[in-house]
Amino acid sequence: MRDNINWLLKYRLFCCFFCPWDFISGQIRYSVPEELQLGAFVGNIAIDLGLDLKQLSARSLRVAPSPRKRYVDVNLAKGILFVNERIDREQLCGPSTDCILPLNVVLENPLSLHQVEVEILDVNDNAPSFPKSLVRFEISEGTAPGARFPLEAAHDPDIGTNSLQTYQLNHNEYFTIDVQTHSGKVKMPVLVLQRLLDRETTSIHELSLFAEDEGVPVRSGTVQVTITVQDANDNAPVFSQSVYRVALLESAPLGSLVITLNATDSDDGANGEITYSISRYNSENVPEIFSMDSKTGDLRLKVHLDYEQSTFFEINVQAIDNGLYAMPQHCDVLVDVIDVNDNAPDMSMTSKLST
Repeated sequence: MRDNINWLLKYRLFCCFFCPWDFISGQIRYSVPEELQLGAFVGNIAIDLGLDLKQLSARSLRVAPSPRKRYVDVNLAKGILFVNERIDREQLCGPSTDCILPLNVVLENPLSLHQVEVEILDVNDNAPSFPKSLVRFEISEGTAPGARFPLEAAHDPDIGTNSLQTYQLNHNEYFTIDVQTHSGKVKMPVLVLQRLLDRETTSIHELSLFAEDEGVPVRSGTVQVTITVQDANDNAPVFSQSVYRVALLESAPLGSLVITLNATDSDDGANGEITYSISRYNSENVPEIFSMDSKTGDLRLKVHLDYEQSTFFEINVQAIDNGLYAMPQHCDVLVDVIDVNDNAPDMSMTSKLST
C-alpha cells in the first residue's frame, strides 16, 4: 500500500510539472449495484476510450493505484472494467445519498489520464433491526387512554426506499403505533394507549412491533414488546353473601367458632390482601361477646352465652383491603342462640288449713 501511495504522488507531481494540461481527458461514468460477484462487468472501457483491444495492450492500459482497495480493475483481453473486490455501499459511503468510486485510468505512448467515476447503487441488502429483540415495561391499569410510550427506533443502513419507512403493530384492542420523525430522518415508534387497561382481565400484553422498508424484496425487523399491567386498587372485597345466619348453643365453650367469613378481592398484592373486623355499626355489647381474627375471618365466642338473657345477635362485619384508597365492604352475621336445659324448675308450695 505504501508503495502504491508513493507511486501515485510521484505520478501526480510528474503530471503537474511535465505534462500538458490536455493530458487529462473527459470523465467517463458507470453505474453498478453494490454486492456484485467478483469478475462482474462494470463497463466497456475500450469502446468508451475509442480504442481497440490491440491498442489497449500496446499502451499498457491500467487503473492507477489509490489508497483504497482496488474495487475495480481492467481486463485487457476483453477491454472491460470488472469488479475486483466486494463492494459494500454502506461501508464505502455510509448514509450518503450519492456514492461515487473515483478511478484514474492511465494509458502510455502517449501518456494520458482518464478520470472514471463508478456510481455504486444501493440494493436492499439490509433489513431494519432494533437495538433489542425484547422490550419490557410496566403501565398502571389506571393510566388514561391517549398516554404515549416512546420506543427505541430501528436502524436500516440502506438509503431511499430501501431504508426504514414505517412501523406496524400486531392487531390488539389496547394499543396502536404512531410514528414520529426526529431531525427529518429518524423515525421513532410511539406506543399509544387506546383504552383503559384491566389487570384483572389481562395482566400481561404481548405485542409484536415490525419495522419495514419498501425495497424489493421488502425487508423487516421485529421486536417483542411485553407490557406488565400494574395493579390499581380498583376492586373492593366481595362477600359471597350479604347476610349469613348461624345457630349457636348457649352452652358453647369460650373460643367456639361461630363462622369463618371469606371475602375475595381480585386485585394484586396489598390491594388484594383483606383485613376483617367487627365494624363500628354494632350494638355496644357485640365486641364484648364476639371476636374476629383479622386475617382468617374467624368469628369466635368470647364469653358464655345465656339464652335467658339474649336469644339473638346481629353482627356487622367489615372487610377492607390494604391498598391505597381502600373501599370497605360489609356483611351481617345473624346468630340464633339455642336454649339448653340448664335451669331447674322453680317450684313454690302453699298449704290450705281447714277450720
